[in-house]
Amino acid sequence: MMPVPAIKLFPDPVLRKPAKAVRDVRDPVVKKTIRAMEYVMRHQRHGIGIAAPQIGVSLQIALVDVSRRVAGARPLVLINPEILSFESEIASREGCMSLPDYVGNLKRYERIKIKWFGLETGVVQVGDRSGIEAVCIQHEIDHLKGALFIDRIGCLKRDLIPRLR
Repeated sequence: MMPVPAIKLFPDPVLRKPAKAVRDVRDPVVKKTIRAMEYVMRHQRHGIGIAAPQIGVSLQIALVDVSRRVAGARPLVLINPEILSFESEIASREGCMSLPDYVGNLKRYERIKIKWFGLETGVVQVGDRSGIEAVCIQHEIDHLKGALFIDRIGCLKRDLIPRLR
């Protein structure tokens, strides 16, 4: 059994660095990274998404799995994801494995259209997502850009986050 990769915690610099685009999905590093992310997700009680930078790999790979909360949902591996359009701003209460002691309220979009490279199909895919899955995808894409959900909340609330040095 492989050890569970350590989640990078704020303020680790890898969390603030924009991730590099994946050039070749057949690269063994990509497949190993996805397996490690899946393993971490299986061992998290509340996690519904993870981005590669959260395990120290600066590649544009995200895994979203809302199946614990949404009947019929399936895990989604997103490589080089991009939001094409969005609508209906909603309030969202979010947490993050990289900030385990903090939850915050912020605005996200309830419906999004995204483009990503599908590992299973080997081609670029476009699809609509809504609800908690859309919110989670937005959260993970932020990670791939070097942003955290705390960047989207008010400065007073952000000042309440414990200072980690």
